[in-house]
Amino acid sequence: MGYRRKAREYALQMLYQYDISHEFKYLIEGYWGGKEAPEDVKEFSSNLVEGVIKNLSMIDSKISQSASNWSIDRMAVVDRNILRMAIYELLFVKDIPVKVTINEAIEIAKRYGGDDSGSFINGILDRILKDHQEMIGEKL
Repeated sequence: MGYRRKAREYALQMLYQYDISHEFKYLIEGYWGGKEAPEDVKEFSSNLVEGVIKNLSMIDSKISQSASNWSIDRMAVVDRNILRMAIYELLFVKDIPVKVTINEAIEIAKRYGGDDSGSFINGILDRILKDHQEMIGEKL
């Protein structure tokens, strides 16, 4: 498992915490306060969290458009935040191939989500790709 997988798992934990508390001010500093992790893991993870939160309304609107019959509030907190993280990567992190982002999201969903989380995440991300090829196109 590469450093980015671990960083994504940490980012998921922080985003989960943010989703529950809606408190960003000390989120990242507080999270890393008692944790040992390599600098590249901390940096990638923190950048994901900051990027998702900074672009949250746009990301959530993309999820809502692509998740027919699912309101974002009805989604499991873990699934919702895995989707947010993956969509942020797809739209804003240019050095990670689309397939890697999607596979990572599915694997993390299988590990931390419910029984159907992997296929749910895969379905929504496939739809996002189809709906937003013009934004993601250069990475495909």
